[in-house]
This record gives sequence, structure tokens and C-alpha cells, in this order.
Amino acid sequence: MIETQFDISTILSIMPHRYPFLLVDRITGLDPWKSIAAYKNVTFNEPHFQGHFPGQPVMPGVLIVEAMGQTAAMFIALSLKHAPDAVPDGVSLPELEGRVAFFAGFDKVKFRRQVIPGDRLDMEVKLLRLGSRIWKVAATATVDGQKTAEAEMTAALS
Repeated sequence: MIETQFDISTILSIMPHRYPFLLVDRITGLDPWKSIAAYKNVTFNEPHFQGHFPGQPVMPGVLIVEAMGQTAAMFIALSLKHAPDAVPDGVSLPELEGRVAFFAGFDKVKFRRQVIPGDRLDMEVKLLRLGSRIWKVAATATVDGQKTAEAEMTAALS
């Protein structure tokens, strides 16, 4: 993986999500068409902590999976932007501008550790399969080197 930095302005220029649902703060590494690394700073002032759970705030697992999915969407967009001539053989990606990738399926989802305010949620996504409109990735989330979640995720481009 190539260590690189894409800050929030790059993320906002690509992702349609906005507060409170944008769950990627920075891209820290990219190997186009192979993998991406990113993180999210988890802070107490996020709205879900008011009810999940009062007195013992824990980031909901579905939001961890969503953060990994947003990282995967960034992976495809940044790979296409920075290595358009390296798209895998047999794949013809349409223009991504104005399009949205939606979850189509999850496999092998496991949660291993709670994520709490003050944590930095590090995510890594690796490409498993790429089609013109369907993508499958393996995603892992960690905090301080300890695995918090993992999943194989399929997305469909609308």
C-alpha cells in the first residue's frame, strides 16, 4: 500500500454523505485496485451516543460496517481517479459522478471489540472482485491494533 493522505476536503468532494452520517475522516493509504486504509475519529458528541448507551457509550456495529462501506466507496472512486488505466481487465466502469453505491450484501460479519468515544477506528479494505456495477471487498476495522470488526461486503452501483 502506498502511504498517502487524502483529507476531509477530498472525501467531501467524492462522497454524498454529510454530518452526522459521514464516517470517514481521512484516507491514509491507497494501492489502486488493491486496497485502501482510512480512519474515523470517534468522539463523544456524535448523536448516536446519546442513546447507545447512556452511561456506557458504544458505537453501534451497523455504523462500524457503514464506515467500512464508505471506505470501500472511496477506494473505488480514488482508484478510478488515480489509476484509470489500471482498471482490471474485462471491467468497464461507468462514470461515477452523481452515482451512489448501495450495500447489496454482507458475509462473514464479526464484531470483536467495542468502539467507544476517544477511539480512532482504523479501516482497511481489500478488493475481492470487481465488476462494472457490482463490487465485493473484504473490510477490517481496528482500534489500537485490535480487530473490532470484519466483513465481506458487496455493493451495487446505482
